[in-house]
Amino acid sequence: MMASLMSYFGGRKDTKQAAREAIVGLRQQLQLIEKKEEYLQKKIEEETRKAKANAVTNKNLAKQALIRKRAHEQELDKLAGSRLQLESQVNTLESANLNAETMTAMKKGADVLKTIHGNMTMDKVDATMAAIEEQRAIANEISEAISNPMNAGLDYDEEELKQELAELEQDQLNERLMEADHVPVHAPSGATRVEEAHRTAVEDDEDAQLRELQASLAM
Repeated sequence: MMASLMSYFGGRKDTKQAAREAIVGLRQQLQLIEKKEEYLQKKIEEETRKAKANAVTNKNLAKQALIRKRAHEQELDKLAGSRLQLESQVNTLESANLNAETMTAMKKGADVLKTIHGNMTMDKVDATMAAIEEQRAIANEISEAISNPMNAGLDYDEEELKQELAELEQDQLNERLMEADHVPVHAPSGATRVEEAHRTAVEDDEDAQLRELQASLAM
């Protein structure tokens, strides 16, 4: 089976067309057989009716009808065998044609894979992957270098920085205290106005008392 399939696969370019034509021819022959079977079935029914109709009145005629009926039945049996063979051959051809087309498609797929892979080898794949990994490592180093703070390379003592910062804070506090000592004390403007009003009222009261005293002496 495989040998015949490979022979079919590697044969002439018109092999598939020939298979299709053979299948079409077989199906046409099957249609003719089916029509012949229908005709014979009708003849068998007709001869059966004749035999029944003459079974009593004309036995000789009835006998001849039965003989023809048997002949039609035998021919019908032969046609049934032929039809079975034709159907089996059609199925075989269709299966072989499908297998051949499948093999053709698979061969084309294999050829495409060979073309895609070309000169690709595992050594080349490994070399490419190694190059990709190397470039990825370089990219990571560049990213780390860019993201590092600008003062990452400076040499300093964290404790010294804290102490210096504390001294600066103390100096700033001392300066603020000294400025507070030299600021003149001013009474609120509202309090000054109240004191002036009170002083004016006292002076007016004293003037009034003095005028009353002068008036009493004059009397």
